[in-house]
Order: sequence, then C-alpha cells, then structure tokens
Amino acid sequence: MKSKRQEMILQAVETGTISTQEQLLDYLLAQGLQVTQATVSRDMKELGLRKYKREGKTFYKTKNESESRVQQYHAFLMNAVHSVDGAGNIVCVRCGAGMAQAVCAAFDTMPPQGMLGSLAGEDTIFLLCRTEEDMQAVREQLLRYTALQEEQE
Repeated sequence: MKSKRQEMILQAVETGTISTQEQLLDYLLAQGLQVTQATVSRDMKELGLRKYKREGKTFYKTKNESESRVQQYHAFLMNAVHSVDGAGNIVCVRCGAGMAQAVCAAFDTMPPQGMLGSLAGEDTIFLLCRTEEDMQAVREQLLRYTALQEEQE
C-alpha cells in the first residue's frame, strides 16, 4: 500500500501542478486512498520532494541529485524486460536470461494496478489479472514503463 501511495504521489508531482500538501492530500483522497496529512508529509520527506518556485508559481518535485524510486523502477524494467504480451487475463513478460525473478520481485514491490499475483521462471513472468480488461491495462502500463510500446504496436 505504501509503495502504491508513493508511486501515486510521484505521478501527481510529475504533472507540475501540485503546490501544497493539501492539494496532494485531496488528489490522493480523490483516487480512493484513505490517508492523513501526516502520512502525506512523511511520504514526501521519504521521496525527497522539495518545493520549487518558477515564474511566480510554486510546485513540488523530486530532488535533482537523485532519481526517484519510480524512475529507478522504470530504468530497471527498461533494461531487463524484452517483451510484454497478454492473453485472456494473463500478461506474459519476457526478460533477459536469469532476470525474471528480479523483475517479478520489482512487480511485487510496486505492482501494476490490476495485477492479482505473479509467477516467475528463468526468463518469463506471468502476471495474473482478474479480467481481460485488467490484463489490457496492466499490459499497457508495462509497455509504457519499459518503452517497448513503439516496437510492439
């Protein structure tokens, strides 16, 4: 739950429109997360978010010195994942030799929305989704994360 919440915080901050903790709290509540201002404040500190000012507008963003966890996650997936496909309610992810366990652990840590569970072999991962629509959403999300969308469409 914490990793999902923090991923949502980073996604909201990446838009460049979050200028107060209250706005961020309202965004998370609108997304269906039950959080308090104190939790949001702690998450922002853990994520290294800082308030910046440009052209008279203030906004939050990650510190320049380090990548956010989500950016690191995306970079890892881009290097490890070779293809993403799906059938029925299962997403099939092909990785480099010996990489499936590590990629699967990353999915389990920050699961794509709609994923119920995962199973990894040597170079292949199956992600179980509740419905075919969930499978399509997970597949599209992973294609975006791995920058494979242009190659596979």
